[in-house]
Amino acid sequence: MGKQTGFLEYQRCENREIPPKERIKGYQEFHTVQSEEMRRKQGARCMNCGVPFCQSAMSLSGMVVGCPLHNLIPEWNDCIYKGEDSHALARLLKTNRFPEFTGRVCPALCEKACICGQYDDPVTIRDNELYLIETGYRKGWMKSNPPAVESGKRVAVVGSGPSGLAAADALRKRGHAVTVYEREDRIGGLLMYGIPNMKLDKEVILRRRKLMEEEGIVFKTGVNVGVDVSPADLKKEYDAVILCCGAKQPRSLTAEGIDGVKGVYFAVDFLTAATKHVLGDGALPKGFDAAGKHVVIVGGGDTGNDCIGTVIRQGCKSVTALEMMPKPPVQRTASNPWPEWPKTLRTDYGHAEAAEVFGADPRVFSTTVKKVISKKGTITEIETVEVYFEKGKLLEKAGSEKKLKCDLLLIAAGFIGAEKPVPEALGLEMTKRGTVATPEGEYTTNVPGVFSAGDMRRGQSLVVWALAEGTACAAEVDGYLMGYRNG
Repeated sequence: MGKQTGFLEYQRCENREIPPKERIKGYQEFHTVQSEEMRRKQGARCMNCGVPFCQSAMSLSGMVVGCPLHNLIPEWNDCIYKGEDSHALARLLKTNRFPEFTGRVCPALCEKACICGQYDDPVTIRDNELYLIETGYRKGWMKSNPPAVESGKRVAVVGSGPSGLAAADALRKRGHAVTVYEREDRIGGLLMYGIPNMKLDKEVILRRRKLMEEEGIVFKTGVNVGVDVSPADLKKEYDAVILCCGAKQPRSLTAEGIDGVKGVYFAVDFLTAATKHVLGDGALPKGFDAAGKHVVIVGGGDTGNDCIGTVIRQGCKSVTALEMMPKPPVQRTASNPWPEWPKTLRTDYGHAEAAEVFGADPRVFSTTVKKVISKKGTITEIETVEVYFEKGKLLEKAGSEKKLKCDLLLIAAGFIGAEKPVPEALGLEMTKRGTVATPEGEYTTNVPGVFSAGDMRRGQSLVVWALAEGTACAAEVDGYLMGYRNG
Protein backbone atom coordinates (compact mmCIF):
# COMPACT_ATOMS: atom_id res chain seq x y z
CA MET A 1 0.00 0.00 0.00
CA GLY A 2 1.97 2.97 -1.30
CA LYS A 3 -0.10 5.78 0.20
CA GLN A 4 -1.39 4.73 3.59
CA THR A 5 -3.48 7.87 4.06
CA GLY A 6 -4.55 8.26 0.42
CA PHE A 7 -8.21 7.48 1.11
CA LEU A 8 -8.21 10.28 3.72
CA GLU A 9 -6.34 12.88 1.68
CA TYR A 10 -8.00 12.57 -1.74
CA GLN A 11 -11.62 12.74 -2.82
CA ARG A 12 -13.15 10.55 -5.51
CA CYS A 13 -12.88 12.22 -8.91
CA GLU A 14 -14.50 10.46 -11.87
CA ASN A 15 -13.74 10.93 -15.55
CA ARG A 16 -15.55 14.07 -16.63
CA GLU A 17 -18.58 13.96 -18.92
CA ILE A 18 -19.28 16.30 -21.81
CA PRO A 19 -22.44 18.24 -20.80
CA PRO A 20 -25.69 16.64 -22.07
CA LYS A 21 -26.72 19.47 -24.41
CA GLU A 22 -23.36 19.29 -26.13
CA ARG A 23 -22.93 15.52 -26.37
CA ILE A 24 -26.40 14.80 -27.79
CA LYS A 25 -25.30 16.52 -31.00
CA GLY A 26 -23.44 13.37 -32.02
CA TYR A 27 -22.60 9.77 -31.20
CA GLN A 28 -19.04 10.19 -29.94
CA GLU A 29 -18.06 8.80 -26.54
CA PHE A 30 -18.79 11.53 -23.99
CA HIS A 31 -16.31 10.77 -21.20
CA THR A 32 -13.06 12.72 -21.06
CA VAL A 33 -9.82 11.45 -19.54
CA GLN A 34 -8.41 12.82 -16.28
CA SER A 35 -4.82 14.01 -16.04
CA GLU A 36 -2.11 11.50 -15.10
CA GLU A 37 -1.60 13.35 -11.80
CA MET A 38 -5.27 12.93 -10.91
CA ARG A 39 -5.18 9.25 -11.84
CA ARG A 40 -2.24 8.71 -9.47
CA LYS A 41 -4.30 10.24 -6.67
CA GLN A 42 -7.27 8.03 -7.50
CA GLY A 43 -5.04 4.95 -7.33
CA ALA A 44 -3.75 6.17 -3.99
CA ARG A 45 -7.28 6.10 -2.54
CA CYS A 46 -7.28 2.28 -2.61
CA MET A 47 -6.85 0.96 0.95
CA ASN A 48 -5.37 -2.41 -0.13
CA CYS A 49 -7.82 -4.13 2.22
CA GLY A 50 -6.91 -7.29 4.04
CA VAL A 51 -10.16 -8.74 2.67
CA PRO A 52 -10.79 -6.97 -0.67
CA PHE A 53 -14.49 -7.47 -1.37
CA CYS A 54 -13.98 -5.63 -4.68
CA GLN A 55 -12.39 -8.73 -6.23
CA SER A 56 -14.20 -11.40 -4.25
CA ALA A 57 -17.26 -12.31 -6.38
CA MET A 58 -18.73 -13.89 -3.27
CA SER A 59 -22.46 -14.48 -2.79
CA LEU A 60 -24.33 -12.52 -0.14
CA SER A 61 -28.11 -12.57 0.18
CA GLY A 62 -28.39 -14.20 -3.23
CA MET A 63 -26.33 -11.47 -4.93
CA VAL A 64 -22.72 -11.54 -6.13
CA VAL A 65 -20.48 -9.04 -4.38
CA GLY A 66 -17.47 -7.75 -6.29
CA CYS A 67 -15.91 -8.59 -9.64
CA PRO A 68 -16.70 -11.96 -11.28
CA LEU A 69 -13.29 -11.83 -12.97
CA HIS A 70 -11.51 -11.60 -9.60
CA ASN A 71 -9.47 -8.68 -10.92
CA LEU A 72 -6.38 -7.99 -8.78
CA ILE A 73 -7.66 -4.52 -8.02
CA PRO A 74 -5.58 -3.50 -4.97
CA GLU A 75 -2.40 -4.59 -6.76
CA TRP A 76 -2.84 -2.48 -9.86
CA ASN A 77 -4.28 0.49 -7.97
CA ASP A 78 -1.07 0.53 -5.93
CA CYS A 79 0.97 0.36 -9.14
CA ILE A 80 -0.98 3.28 -10.61
CA TYR A 81 -0.17 5.38 -7.56
CA LYS A 82 3.52 4.50 -7.89
CA GLY A 83 3.58 5.27 -11.63
CA GLU A 84 4.17 1.64 -12.58
CA ASP A 85 1.54 1.60 -15.32
CA SER A 86 3.10 -1.17 -17.42
CA HIS A 87 3.17 -3.58 -14.49
CA ALA A 88 -0.33 -2.49 -13.45
CA LEU A 89 -1.63 -3.30 -16.94
CA ALA A 90 0.05 -6.72 -16.84
CA ARG A 91 -1.73 -7.50 -13.56
CA LEU A 92 -5.05 -6.30 -14.98
CA LEU A 93 -4.71 -8.41 -18.13
CA LYS A 94 -3.96 -11.43 -15.94
CA THR A 95 -7.69 -11.68 -15.16
CA ASN A 96 -9.51 -9.39 -17.61
CA ARG A 97 -9.01 -10.10 -21.31
CA PHE A 98 -10.81 -6.98 -22.51
CA PRO A 99 -10.59 -4.04 -20.07
CA GLU A 100 -11.42 -1.68 -22.92
CA PHE A 101 -14.97 -3.10 -22.85
CA THR A 102 -15.56 -3.37 -19.11
CA GLY A 103 -13.89 0.00 -18.51
CA ARG A 104 -16.64 1.55 -20.62
CA VAL A 105 -19.83 -0.44 -20.07
CA CYS A 106 -19.52 -2.40 -16.81
CA PRO A 107 -21.75 -1.16 -13.94
CA ALA A 108 -18.70 -1.67 -11.71
CA LEU A 109 -19.72 -4.37 -9.27
CA CYS A 110 -16.24 -3.87 -7.82
CA GLU A 111 -16.91 -0.28 -6.81
CA LYS A 112 -20.16 -1.15 -5.06
CA ALA A 113 -18.14 -3.56 -2.88
CA CYS A 114 -15.23 -1.15 -2.25
CA ILE A 115 -14.77 -0.63 1.48
CA CYS A 116 -14.18 3.10 0.92
CA GLY A 117 -17.81 3.20 -0.17
CA GLN A 118 -19.10 2.00 3.17
CA TYR A 119 -18.85 5.47 4.70
CA ASP A 120 -17.46 7.59 1.85
CA ASP A 121 -17.10 7.38 -1.95
CA PRO A 122 -15.56 4.21 -3.44
CA VAL A 123 -12.34 4.14 -5.45
CA THR A 124 -12.71 4.94 -9.18
CA ILE A 125 -11.85 1.36 -10.08
CA ARG A 126 -13.52 1.34 -13.50
CA ASP A 127 -11.91 4.63 -14.57
CA ASN A 128 -8.52 3.38 -13.35
CA GLU A 129 -9.01 0.20 -15.39
CA LEU A 130 -9.86 2.16 -18.52
CA TYR A 131 -6.83 4.40 -17.96
CA LEU A 132 -4.52 1.38 -17.87
CA ILE A 133 -5.75 -0.30 -21.06
CA GLU A 134 -5.89 2.94 -23.06
CA THR A 135 -2.40 3.85 -21.84
CA GLY A 136 -1.30 0.41 -23.00
CA TYR A 137 -2.64 0.96 -26.50
CA ARG A 138 -1.32 4.52 -26.68
CA LYS A 139 2.21 3.53 -25.62
CA GLY A 140 2.37 0.44 -27.83
CA TRP A 141 2.29 -2.11 -25.01
CA MET A 142 -0.71 -3.91 -26.50
CA LYS A 143 0.89 -6.17 -29.10
CA SER A 144 -0.18 -9.46 -30.62
CA ASN A 145 1.31 -12.51 -28.95
CA PRO A 146 0.74 -15.66 -31.03
CA PRO A 147 1.28 -18.99 -29.25
CA ALA A 148 4.78 -20.44 -29.55
CA VAL A 149 3.47 -24.01 -29.90
CA GLU A 150 0.41 -25.22 -31.83
CA SER A 151 -1.71 -27.96 -30.28
CA GLY A 152 -3.10 -29.30 -33.54
CA LYS A 153 -6.64 -29.02 -32.16
CA ARG A 154 -9.40 -27.01 -33.87
CA VAL A 155 -12.23 -25.20 -32.10
CA ALA A 156 -15.30 -23.46 -33.52
CA VAL A 157 -16.85 -20.63 -31.51
CA VAL A 158 -20.37 -19.67 -32.57
CA GLY A 159 -21.07 -16.07 -31.63
CA SER A 160 -18.61 -13.20 -31.26
CA GLY A 161 -20.08 -11.42 -28.27
CA PRO A 162 -17.96 -10.94 -25.13
CA SER A 163 -18.18 -14.60 -24.05
CA GLY A 164 -17.26 -15.86 -27.52
CA LEU A 165 -14.35 -13.44 -27.82
CA ALA A 166 -13.07 -14.37 -24.35
CA ALA A 167 -13.25 -18.09 -25.11
CA ALA A 168 -11.54 -17.62 -28.48
CA ASP A 169 -8.75 -15.52 -26.98
CA ALA A 170 -8.08 -17.98 -24.15
CA LEU A 171 -8.03 -21.04 -26.41
CA ARG A 172 -5.79 -19.41 -28.99
CA LYS A 173 -3.26 -18.55 -26.29
CA ARG A 174 -3.19 -22.30 -25.50
CA GLY A 175 -2.19 -23.02 -29.09
CA HIS A 176 -5.54 -24.20 -30.45
CA ALA A 177 -6.72 -23.12 -33.91
CA VAL A 178 -9.87 -21.06 -33.37
CA THR A 179 -12.52 -19.99 -35.86
CA VAL A 180 -15.30 -17.65 -34.73
CA TYR A 181 -18.60 -17.65 -36.62
CA GLU A 182 -20.79 -14.52 -36.47
CA ARG A 183 -24.08 -14.08 -38.33
CA GLU A 184 -23.89 -10.27 -38.29
CA ASP A 185 -21.61 -8.34 -40.64
CA ARG A 186 -19.36 -7.22 -37.77
CA ILE A 187 -18.04 -9.00 -34.69
CA GLY A 188 -18.95 -8.05 -31.14
CA GLY A 189 -22.50 -9.31 -30.60
CA LEU A 190 -24.30 -6.94 -28.25
CA LEU A 191 -21.04 -5.01 -27.82
CA MET A 192 -21.43 -3.99 -31.45
CA TYR A 193 -25.16 -3.71 -31.97
CA GLY A 194 -26.71 -3.68 -28.49
CA ILE A 195 -24.67 -0.83 -27.01
CA PRO A 196 -24.70 2.58 -28.74
CA ASN A 197 -21.58 4.22 -30.10
CA MET A 198 -21.55 7.03 -27.51
CA LYS A 199 -21.16 4.40 -24.80
CA LEU A 200 -18.75 2.11 -26.68
CA ASP A 201 -17.09 3.42 -29.83
CA LYS A 202 -17.01 0.60 -32.36
CA GLU A 203 -13.41 1.38 -33.28
CA VAL A 204 -12.54 -0.10 -29.88
CA ILE A 205 -13.91 -3.46 -31.04
CA LEU A 206 -12.16 -3.26 -34.41
CA ARG A 207 -8.88 -2.44 -32.67
CA ARG A 208 -9.16 -5.60 -30.58
CA ARG A 209 -10.19 -7.68 -33.59
CA LYS A 210 -6.98 -6.68 -35.37
CA LEU A 211 -4.88 -7.95 -32.45
CA MET A 212 -6.81 -11.22 -32.28
CA GLU A 213 -6.43 -11.80 -36.02
CA GLU A 214 -2.69 -11.14 -35.78
CA GLU A 215 -2.57 -13.89 -33.16
CA GLY A 216 -4.21 -16.31 -35.60
CA ILE A 217 -7.91 -16.25 -34.72
CA VAL A 218 -10.14 -16.47 -37.81
CA PHE A 219 -13.41 -14.52 -37.88
CA LYS A 220 -16.14 -15.51 -40.34
CA THR A 221 -18.81 -12.80 -40.33
CA GLY A 222 -22.10 -12.91 -42.18
CA VAL A 223 -22.31 -16.67 -41.54
CA ASN A 224 -25.51 -17.79 -39.88
CA VAL A 225 -24.87 -21.16 -38.26
CA GLY A 226 -28.01 -23.23 -38.72
CA VAL A 227 -28.72 -21.60 -42.09
CA ASP A 228 -25.46 -21.10 -43.98
CA VAL A 229 -23.56 -23.79 -42.07
CA SER A 230 -24.96 -26.91 -40.46
CA PRO A 231 -24.25 -27.22 -36.71
CA ALA A 232 -23.75 -30.93 -37.26
CA ASP A 233 -21.09 -30.22 -39.90
CA LEU A 234 -19.27 -27.94 -37.46
CA LYS A 235 -19.21 -30.73 -34.92
CA LYS A 236 -17.65 -33.07 -37.50
CA GLU A 237 -15.11 -30.52 -38.70
CA TYR A 238 -13.85 -29.31 -35.34
CA ASP A 239 -12.54 -31.03 -32.22
CA ALA A 240 -14.84 -28.91 -30.05
CA VAL A 241 -17.69 -26.43 -30.58
CA ILE A 242 -18.53 -23.61 -28.18
CA LEU A 243 -21.95 -21.98 -28.46
CA CYS A 244 -21.94 -18.32 -27.37
CA CYS A 245 -25.04 -17.22 -29.26
CA GLY A 246 -26.51 -15.10 -26.46
CA ALA A 247 -30.03 -15.01 -25.05
CA LYS A 248 -31.57 -12.98 -27.83
CA GLN A 249 -35.17 -14.18 -27.64
CA PRO A 250 -36.86 -10.90 -26.61
CA ARG A 251 -39.69 -10.67 -24.10
CA SER A 252 -42.80 -9.17 -25.70
CA LEU A 253 -45.77 -7.35 -24.19
CA THR A 254 -49.26 -8.71 -23.72
CA ALA A 255 -50.92 -5.34 -24.29
CA GLU A 256 -54.28 -5.32 -26.08
CA GLY A 257 -54.05 -4.32 -29.75
CA ILE A 258 -50.27 -4.67 -30.05
CA ASP A 259 -50.13 -7.48 -32.63
CA GLY A 260 -49.19 -6.43 -36.15
CA VAL A 261 -49.12 -2.70 -35.40
CA LYS A 262 -46.50 -0.60 -37.17
CA GLY A 263 -44.25 1.50 -34.97
CA VAL A 264 -43.71 -1.17 -32.31
CA TYR A 265 -40.21 -2.66 -32.19
CA PHE A 266 -37.95 -4.61 -29.90
CA ALA A 267 -35.21 -2.42 -28.45
CA VAL A 268 -32.27 -4.49 -29.72
CA ASP A 269 -33.64 -4.39 -33.29
CA PHE A 270 -33.93 -0.62 -32.98
CA LEU A 271 -30.44 -0.20 -31.52
CA THR A 272 -28.96 -2.47 -34.21
CA ALA A 273 -30.50 -0.37 -36.99
CA ALA A 274 -29.42 2.86 -35.29
CA THR A 275 -25.82 1.68 -34.90
CA LYS A 276 -25.58 0.48 -38.49
CA HIS A 277 -26.80 3.90 -39.60
CA VAL A 278 -24.17 5.64 -37.44
CA LEU A 279 -21.50 3.35 -38.92
CA GLY A 280 -22.46 4.44 -42.42
CA ASP A 281 -24.51 1.46 -43.58
CA GLY A 282 -27.20 3.61 -45.15
CA ALA A 283 -30.43 5.23 -44.04
CA LEU A 284 -32.48 3.99 -41.11
CA PRO A 285 -35.13 1.43 -42.06
CA LYS A 286 -38.62 2.87 -42.39
CA GLY A 287 -40.19 3.45 -39.01
CA PHE A 288 -36.93 3.27 -37.03
CA ASP A 289 -36.23 7.00 -37.12
CA ALA A 290 -37.42 8.74 -33.94
CA ALA A 291 -37.13 12.25 -35.38
CA GLY A 292 -40.21 14.31 -34.50
CA LYS A 293 -41.91 11.38 -32.78
CA HIS A 294 -43.37 10.80 -29.33
CA VAL A 295 -41.38 7.79 -28.10
CA VAL A 296 -42.29 5.41 -25.30
CA ILE A 297 -39.77 2.86 -24.03
CA VAL A 298 -40.87 -0.09 -21.90
CA GLY A 299 -38.13 -1.34 -19.58
CA GLY A 300 -35.90 0.36 -17.04
CA GLY A 301 -32.59 -1.44 -17.57
CA ASP A 302 -29.44 -0.51 -19.46
CA THR A 303 -31.03 -1.26 -22.83
CA GLY A 304 -33.94 1.05 -22.11
CA ASN A 305 -31.52 3.78 -21.08
CA ASP A 306 -29.51 3.30 -24.28
CA CYS A 307 -32.72 3.69 -26.27
CA ILE A 308 -33.40 7.00 -24.51
CA GLY A 309 -29.97 8.34 -25.44
CA THR A 310 -30.40 7.18 -29.04
CA VAL A 311 -33.88 8.62 -29.70
CA ILE A 312 -32.79 11.97 -28.23
CA ARG A 313 -29.89 12.08 -30.68
CA GLN A 314 -32.30 11.25 -33.50
CA GLY A 315 -34.42 14.26 -32.54
CA CYS A 316 -37.50 12.77 -30.86
CA LYS A 317 -40.34 15.10 -29.84
CA SER A 318 -40.68 13.47 -26.42
CA VAL A 319 -39.53 10.34 -24.61
CA THR A 320 -41.17 8.44 -21.77
CA ALA A 321 -39.70 5.38 -20.08
CA LEU A 322 -42.10 2.97 -18.35
CA GLU A 323 -40.89 0.71 -15.55
CA MET A 324 -43.25 -1.77 -13.89
CA MET A 325 -41.12 -1.96 -10.73
CA PRO A 326 -41.61 0.66 -8.00
CA LYS A 327 -39.20 3.58 -7.74
CA PRO A 328 -36.12 2.53 -5.73
CA PRO A 329 -35.01 4.51 -2.69
CA VAL A 330 -32.31 7.16 -3.09
CA GLN A 331 -30.29 5.77 -0.17
CA ARG A 332 -29.61 2.20 0.94
CA THR A 333 -32.18 0.69 3.25
CA ALA A 334 -31.25 -1.19 6.43
CA SER A 335 -32.12 -4.47 4.69
CA ASN A 336 -29.61 -3.72 1.90
CA PRO A 337 -26.31 -3.08 3.70
CA TRP A 338 -22.82 -2.72 2.24
CA PRO A 339 -21.22 -4.63 0.51
CA GLU A 340 -24.40 -5.85 -1.21
CA TRP A 341 -25.28 -4.32 -4.57
CA PRO A 342 -27.14 -1.09 -3.68
CA LYS A 343 -30.80 -1.32 -4.69
CA THR A 344 -31.05 2.43 -5.06
CA LEU A 345 -32.19 4.87 -7.72
CA ARG A 346 -29.58 5.21 -10.46
CA THR A 347 -29.69 8.04 -12.95
CA ASP A 348 -27.82 7.01 -16.10
CA TYR A 349 -26.64 9.13 -19.01
CA GLY A 350 -29.88 8.79 -21.02
CA HIS A 351 -32.03 9.83 -18.07
CA ALA A 352 -29.81 12.88 -17.49
CA GLU A 353 -29.99 13.84 -21.17
CA ALA A 354 -33.78 13.55 -21.24
CA ALA A 355 -34.06 15.67 -18.11
CA GLU A 356 -31.84 18.32 -19.71
CA VAL A 357 -33.71 18.35 -23.03
CA PHE A 358 -37.30 17.95 -21.82
CA GLY A 359 -37.04 19.30 -18.30
CA ALA A 360 -37.92 16.16 -16.34
CA ASP A 361 -36.79 12.62 -15.61
CA PRO A 362 -38.38 10.47 -18.35
CA ARG A 363 -39.10 7.51 -16.04
CA VAL A 364 -42.55 6.54 -14.84
CA PHE A 365 -42.43 3.76 -12.25
CA SER A 366 -44.98 1.09 -11.32
CA THR A 367 -46.54 1.46 -14.77
CA THR A 368 -46.91 -0.63 -17.92
CA VAL A 369 -48.72 -0.62 -21.26
CA LYS A 370 -52.27 -1.93 -21.12
CA LYS A 371 -53.43 -1.12 -24.64
CA VAL A 372 -51.96 -0.03 -27.96
CA ILE A 373 -54.15 2.33 -29.95
CA SER A 374 -53.56 2.53 -33.70
CA LYS A 375 -54.96 4.22 -36.79
CA LYS A 376 -54.76 2.46 -40.15
CA GLY A 377 -52.40 -0.09 -38.63
CA THR A 378 -49.93 2.44 -37.18
CA ILE A 379 -49.55 3.24 -33.50
CA THR A 380 -50.82 6.66 -32.36
CA GLU A 381 -51.36 6.27 -28.61
CA ILE A 382 -50.94 3.87 -25.74
CA GLU A 383 -53.01 3.34 -22.64
CA THR A 384 -50.94 2.86 -19.50
CA VAL A 385 -51.94 1.47 -16.15
CA GLU A 386 -50.30 1.55 -12.74
CA VAL A 387 -49.30 -1.84 -11.36
CA TYR A 388 -48.20 -3.35 -8.07
CA PHE A 389 -47.07 -6.70 -6.74
CA GLU A 390 -49.04 -8.69 -4.20
CA LYS A 391 -48.02 -12.17 -3.11
CA GLY A 392 -45.77 -12.45 -6.14
CA LYS A 393 -48.49 -11.48 -8.62
CA LEU A 394 -48.54 -8.37 -10.80
CA LEU A 395 -51.86 -6.55 -10.36
CA GLU A 396 -53.36 -3.44 -11.93
CA LYS A 397 -54.46 -0.45 -9.87
CA ALA A 398 -58.11 0.15 -10.66
CA GLY A 399 -58.89 3.48 -12.29
CA SER A 400 -55.26 4.38 -12.96
CA GLU A 401 -55.45 4.15 -16.76
CA LYS A 402 -53.98 7.05 -18.75
CA LYS A 403 -53.52 7.75 -22.44
CA LEU A 404 -50.20 8.83 -23.84
CA LYS A 405 -49.23 9.99 -27.34
CA CYS A 406 -46.95 7.43 -28.93
CA ASP A 407 -45.58 7.24 -32.48
CA LEU A 408 -42.79 4.79 -31.63
CA LEU A 409 -42.98 2.09 -28.96
CA LEU A 410 -39.71 0.33 -28.06
CA ILE A 411 -39.82 -2.85 -25.98
CA ALA A 412 -36.79 -3.23 -23.72
CA ALA A 413 -38.36 -5.71 -21.32
CA GLY A 414 -35.49 -8.19 -21.30
CA PHE A 415 -35.04 -11.62 -22.87
CA ILE A 416 -36.52 -15.06 -22.32
CA GLY A 417 -33.63 -17.23 -23.43
CA ALA A 418 -31.63 -18.42 -26.40
CA GLU A 419 -32.95 -18.68 -29.91
CA LYS A 420 -33.82 -22.30 -30.62
CA PRO A 421 -32.58 -23.35 -34.08
CA VAL A 422 -28.95 -24.14 -33.19
CA PRO A 423 -29.67 -25.95 -29.89
CA GLU A 424 -32.45 -27.95 -31.55
CA ALA A 425 -30.22 -28.90 -34.48
CA LEU A 426 -27.64 -30.33 -32.08
CA GLY A 427 -30.18 -31.96 -29.78
CA LEU A 428 -29.16 -29.93 -26.73
CA GLU A 429 -31.07 -30.09 -23.49
CA MET A 430 -32.57 -26.75 -22.43
CA THR A 431 -33.60 -25.30 -19.08
CA LYS A 432 -37.03 -23.94 -18.16
CA ARG A 433 -35.52 -20.47 -18.59
CA GLY A 434 -34.77 -21.16 -22.25
CA THR A 435 -31.01 -21.46 -21.78
CA VAL A 436 -28.67 -24.32 -22.67
CA ALA A 437 -28.51 -26.86 -19.84
CA THR A 438 -25.11 -27.72 -18.34
CA PRO A 439 -24.09 -29.23 -14.99
CA GLU A 440 -23.76 -26.74 -12.13
CA GLY A 441 -20.58 -24.71 -12.54
CA GLU A 442 -19.70 -26.43 -15.83
CA TYR A 443 -19.99 -25.58 -19.52
CA THR A 444 -20.29 -28.96 -21.22
CA THR A 445 -23.67 -29.82 -22.72
CA ASN A 446 -25.36 -33.20 -23.03
CA VAL A 447 -23.67 -33.59 -26.44
CA PRO A 448 -19.98 -34.59 -26.16
CA GLY A 449 -17.64 -31.98 -27.61
CA VAL A 450 -20.26 -29.20 -27.52
CA PHE A 451 -19.99 -26.47 -24.87
CA SER A 452 -21.88 -23.29 -24.11
CA ALA A 453 -21.05 -20.05 -22.30
CA GLY A 454 -22.31 -16.54 -21.71
CA ASP A 455 -25.94 -15.47 -21.86
CA MET A 456 -26.84 -18.58 -23.84
CA ARG A 457 -25.98 -20.68 -20.78
CA ARG A 458 -26.38 -18.17 -17.97
CA GLY A 459 -29.30 -16.09 -19.22
CA GLN A 460 -29.31 -12.34 -19.80
CA SER A 461 -26.49 -10.81 -17.80
CA LEU A 462 -23.59 -8.34 -17.80
CA VAL A 463 -20.59 -8.10 -20.12
CA VAL A 464 -18.27 -8.85 -17.19
CA TRP A 465 -20.13 -12.11 -16.50
CA ALA A 466 -19.89 -13.04 -20.19
CA LEU A 467 -16.12 -12.54 -20.08
CA ALA A 468 -15.88 -14.68 -16.95
CA GLU A 469 -17.98 -17.42 -18.53
CA GLY A 470 -16.05 -17.43 -21.79
CA THR A 471 -12.73 -17.70 -19.98
CA ALA A 472 -13.92 -20.48 -17.66
CA CYS A 473 -15.48 -22.36 -20.57
CA ALA A 474 -12.18 -22.16 -22.49
CA ALA A 475 -10.37 -23.81 -19.56
CA GLU A 476 -12.91 -26.63 -19.60
CA VAL A 477 -12.58 -27.07 -23.37
CA ASP A 478 -8.78 -27.05 -23.04
CA GLY A 479 -9.02 -29.88 -20.54
CA TYR A 480 -11.34 -31.79 -22.86
CA LEU A 481 -8.90 -31.40 -25.77
CA MET A 482 -5.62 -31.94 -23.97
CA GLY A 483 -6.49 -34.14 -21.01
CA TYR A 484 -5.42 -31.47 -18.54
CA ARG A 485 -6.07 -27.78 -17.92
CA ASN A 486 -3.72 -24.84 -17.89
CA GLY A 487 -5.69 -22.41 -15.78
